[in-house]
Amino acid sequence: MPIARVAKRAAKRAVRRATGRKVTGWATGRATGRRAALRLGAVVLSGALLAACGSGSSGGTSDSANGRITLTVDLFGSFGYKEAGLYAEYQKLHPEITIKQSDTEDEADYWKSLQTRLAGGGGLADVQGVEVGRIASVTQQQSDKFEDLKRFGADKLKDRFAEAKWSAATTQDGRILGLGTDVGPEALCYRTDLFEQAGLPTDRAELEREWSTWDGYLALGKEYMKKAPAKSAWLDSVGSLYSIMIGQEKERYYDASGKLIYEDNPAVRTAWDTSVEAAESGLSAKLDQWSPQWNQAFAAGSFATIPCPAWMLSYIKGQAGEGGSGKWDIAALPGGAGNWGGSYLTVPRAARHKEEAYELIQWLTAPEQQAKLFQKQGLFPSSTGAIAKVADTTDPYFSDAPIGRIFGDAAKASPVQVLGVHDANVAQQITNALSEVERKGTPSGKAWSTAKKGVENVIG
Repeated sequence: MPIARVAKRAAKRAVRRATGRKVTGWATGRATGRRAALRLGAVVLSGALLAACGSGSSGGTSDSANGRITLTVDLFGSFGYKEAGLYAEYQKLHPEITIKQSDTEDEADYWKSLQTRLAGGGGLADVQGVEVGRIASVTQQQSDKFEDLKRFGADKLKDRFAEAKWSAATTQDGRILGLGTDVGPEALCYRTDLFEQAGLPTDRAELEREWSTWDGYLALGKEYMKKAPAKSAWLDSVGSLYSIMIGQEKERYYDASGKLIYEDNPAVRTAWDTSVEAAESGLSAKLDQWSPQWNQAFAAGSFATIPCPAWMLSYIKGQAGEGGSGKWDIAALPGGAGNWGGSYLTVPRAARHKEEAYELIQWLTAPEQQAKLFQKQGLFPSSTGAIAKVADTTDPYFSDAPIGRIFGDAAKASPVQVLGVHDANVAQQITNALSEVERKGTPSGKAWSTAKKGVENVIG
């Protein structure tokens, strides 16, 4: 099968994890499924994309005749373990173990099924994947359903992981409920050819100085629009701008006590106001992320910049195609580091082979394996040791940008975020309202009121 076709198929599975949006209209023109969440593009096309996923399966089984153990792993999308050869490698190291993986393409369907099985206590795999947007629900509402991995020695692994990744899966009383897989450190991707046509600098170091703040980013966007190529805007959508900005904040929608604070949080207001200014200044291409029009815009040059978590790089490659190679570059994000996306591996209380399951997930999330996933499947590691191993990685598609350093620095500097049980719901209502400002010219105050009503309706 041609590499490009393999990459597109991988993207369709992977793109369902970080954003919770419907994704249609790939470069092939064929419709795809829901829930996008692609992870970082590696240095070659064969290391394109894979992000997250799972479905229902029964617990592990044991063959008493030969003493073998079958470990069941239930994921959503594709975490890339099978494709990177990690299962085969583990089974070679542990000949008594057979790994059986099941997948659900849509993370929302996966989560719904997992909730049903957790409530009933049956049908659970030895290993269950959990998306970062759900981890607060696990630690705050369902901690009795998952094993405290400290009983197997997980507390000794803390130094392996970025602090933000580790803390999110740890309860207030110190129980460790999951080990981190990938992360979504943030940067800005930009089209050097469009910058040149508009008379803007293209050197990433110079741009990082120009847009060291979000005000600087908007100011440069206004300069771009004065000489922008026909049918080209500064950024794809104000929803993506808001999402990337809010990913830089420690507290967003909830405080550490679990109180809903988004209405009075100045960080939310700043991200909102900046996004509104971008919309009202005509800087946006007014594209809904993950829509067919948005997908087509990558190749058409409809926008010059896009806020990009690490996993976005592979998405850009899949949409812009070979024609985009060398036209893109990457620079550090205005206003400091942030994170958008990532997942965890957990062991349910109802798992049949808990100790063996733990041994598997600690091996899969070890620095050596996370580095291999980055190099082969494009998933940026949450392990600090793996980040060090890939620090010198560059990507020729993105003008030989030092992606290992850029995303590594962002991952290390990202704040330890306070995650609430309804983070995804609140974010969705706010970005929906921003779309009204962007596409219909709805006044900011009216749109904010709509967002508040939407949050009340969704979470009560």
